[in-house]
Amino acid sequence: MNINGWIIYNGHLPGNKFADFAEWLQRAAFKQNIDTVIYKNNDLLTYFGNTHLALLDEHTLPDFVIFTDKDIYLAKQLELLGVRVFNSSKAIELSDDKIATYQALAKYKLPIPKTIVAPKIFPNTIEIDRSFSQFAIETLGFPMILKEAFGSFGEQVYLAHNQEEMLTKITEILGKPFVFQEFISSSYGRDMRLHVVGDQVVAAMIRNAADDFRANVTAGGTMQSYEPSEEETELAIAATKAIGADFSGVDLLFGPDNKPLICEINSNAHIRNIYDCTKINVADFIIEHIINTLERDQGRLL
Repeated sequence: MNINGWIIYNGHLPGNKFADFAEWLQRAAFKQNIDTVIYKNNDLLTYFGNTHLALLDEHTLPDFVIFTDKDIYLAKQLELLGVRVFNSSKAIELSDDKIATYQALAKYKLPIPKTIVAPKIFPNTIEIDRSFSQFAIETLGFPMILKEAFGSFGEQVYLAHNQEEMLTKITEILGKPFVFQEFISSSYGRDMRLHVVGDQVVAAMIRNAADDFRANVTAGGTMQSYEPSEEETELAIAATKAIGADFSGVDLLFGPDNKPLICEINSNAHIRNIYDCTKINVADFIIEHIINTLERDQGRLL
């Protein structure tokens, strides 16, 4: 199939892990004889006026885009211009907003920790009605998770052991959307990361942290290859479909009685760690999925 694509990552984030992800995808595409160009999102400026919708610099648009960033407006602009984007702007938007993610999962009756959405509070609010926090305490008890809607690598997830800690954290994150969430003690410091592509789980690992309730590798956790159960596999695929993603990294918690619970869905999960752990190159599966999807789409048009 003679196709070409773009791979887009965020040009303003520190470190090289984001460019690294893009390069892994480009090498996988090259193995399939697919030409791709890597762009930073800041190299592709969205433009529209009353009679025009385009990208500045008059780029020749590709057949597809792999979007490893969260610049939802750019992803949406590309879709409006007729480009197939993997993952879609809607999937990225749902994944990026954890509250929207949980709502989508609850809609499909998929297992998640008990979650209460904090009411919207505007920044610089002088007086806060704290009665809503009492409802959270009565429903969830302590310890309790407070989780911001937007965040990565576990950095915006907090564990409150008592009311004082909870109220202090609410004050600190005032103005940001967040949830109160049931603390799953059976999964303290450990979880599962399952990489889903299309209708299959292509790689999985267990992550463990020695001294943190979060298991993120970037926060110091360790990894080991894992063979998920049929239930865990089906749950990860269902979670990915619930947000409309083509591929994702699904984090599952070890719930009571070892029943899995969905913790988060990452629409742009990095793949170097899973490769280091399992020696499975998820990028190869992503490119194969894109080829198959575009061939199916083309077949429908013929």
